[in-house]
Amino acid sequence: QVQLVESGGGLVQAGGSLRLSCTASGRTFSSYSMGWFRQAPGKEREFVARLRWSGGSTYYADSVKGRFTISRDNAKNTVYLQMNSLKPEDTAVYYCAAAYLESTRYTYWGQGTQVTVSS
Repeated sequence: QVQLVESGGGLVQAGGSLRLSCTASGRTFSSYSMGWFRQAPGKEREFVARLRWSGGSTYYADSVKGRFTISRDNAKNTVYLQMNSLKPEDTAVYYCAAAYLESTRYTYWGQGTQVTVSS
């Protein structure tokens, strides 16, 4: 069982930056590929970024490529999402999720953290 808790959301002006954190419980964090997703009001949840369990490969949605960076610190059981050059269209609830090893099936989800970007 893995429990995920996100933090770091808030209100920021367009062009600004935020860093989201997602801290996991349990001792097997390093065995999970981690993803960030977001859901804006009235829209479906969408993929944002993924980092493989081994820490090597990262994947990004085209809409955030070059602006967002996903990283992890296994010693702290934490995955981060550094968000730069934020745009109003980045406004959403951001969720972190865990998938075991190479799986793309995310079995654990956090409760979400709100990110609001004002124009």
